[in-house]
Amino acid sequence: MIYALLLLFAGSVVVATFVLSYLLPRQVHIWAPSYWRRDWRPTEPVAKKPIHLFVCLADHFEPAWLTPGAEIETRRVDAWVTGYRALAARHRDADGRAPQHTFFYPIEEYRPQHLHKLAALCRDGLGDVEVHLHHDGDTADELREQLLSFARTLHERHGLLRENRETGQVEYGFIHGNWALDNSRRDGRWCGVDNELTVLRETGCYADFTLPSAPDETQTRKINSIYYASDDPERPKSHDEGVDVRVGRSPSGDLMLIQGPLMLNWRRRKWGVLPRIENGELSADNPPSADRIDLWVKCHVHVKGRPEWVFIKLHTHGAQERNFEILFGDTRHAMLDYLEQQYNDGERYRLHYVTAREMYELAKLAEEGSDVDPGTFLGERRDVHAPVGSARP
Repeated sequence: MIYALLLLFAGSVVVATFVLSYLLPRQVHIWAPSYWRRDWRPTEPVAKKPIHLFVCLADHFEPAWLTPGAEIETRRVDAWVTGYRALAARHRDADGRAPQHTFFYPIEEYRPQHLHKLAALCRDGLGDVEVHLHHDGDTADELREQLLSFARTLHERHGLLRENRETGQVEYGFIHGNWALDNSRRDGRWCGVDNELTVLRETGCYADFTLPSAPDETQTRKINSIYYASDDPERPKSHDEGVDVRVGRSPSGDLMLIQGPLMLNWRRRKWGVLPRIENGELSADNPPSADRIDLWVKCHVHVKGRPEWVFIKLHTHGAQERNFEILFGDTRHAMLDYLEQQYNDGERYRLHYVTAREMYELAKLAEEGSDVDPGTFLGERRDVHAPVGSARP
């Protein structure tokens, strides 16, 4: 009995230490209930084959990171223009298309010369540009003006983004700086707007791609989901929960959120014991690998009722020099080789490299219950919905 009590006590100490020293500082308690409710088998049986994998890399692309000056900013953008073209030339998906890169460009770092170069990449079929914003202590009116002005500038001056055919409004995808979407930090920093979801919808945002933000405190309880959030203008972090996008169900709420993978990686353990957080980040500190790719697929982010379409939204900070090798060097080549060899056999899996906008359109297509082949849809969509093209100096 004494030995049993000692073992129980020792086990309790280990668990308490694990929770206090590892889980709580990493905010795992926010999303752990959602994580543990899932047994990590597909939440819906996948009967149809092949399984279509849609892979999107959402880049918090910040050339002015650490305010280095114009010369280094230019060097960073030029490195991307050269490096990404070389990377893309060596890889193709099931549709014969090169990897796609979505540059979420910060409003507060606007430089026409940088956008001209990124727009050229987009015109050559290598990606797209969307909207990123770092702000603090803002008001809804100030935010609205920033978003409308920048979206119009990207569209009219650089041939980026697209107009809604019915309303004529310029539409954009969004990532919030410092992860603080809808004023979701407890201290209220890095946003200030409790009705941000409403402002985003009203200014033409078609979907948000900020999440996951773990291990940051702004992480939501809802994970591994594509869902609609309803804004509560009197309460921050309205997107903490929401209604799943589902085949045949009408849109519900103010804004669609497309989340990337989030889980515990028990194959990569700190000190050989504690699991690391898998959040879909590509960085020098968190390079892609075969075991991570397998986890992204296992997370099975999908529109409910369409389990054979798997959405893999990754994120990075691409303008930081320390991440260059990860994003267009040998490590990235190895990542893409693995995807193309293991998840693109045409029978079990078909791989599709997509932009953020295309990922959203595929989610809407699934919601509508369409049975169109994704490859066919993407091919037709690229012909019809290409960016405007010619940018003005």
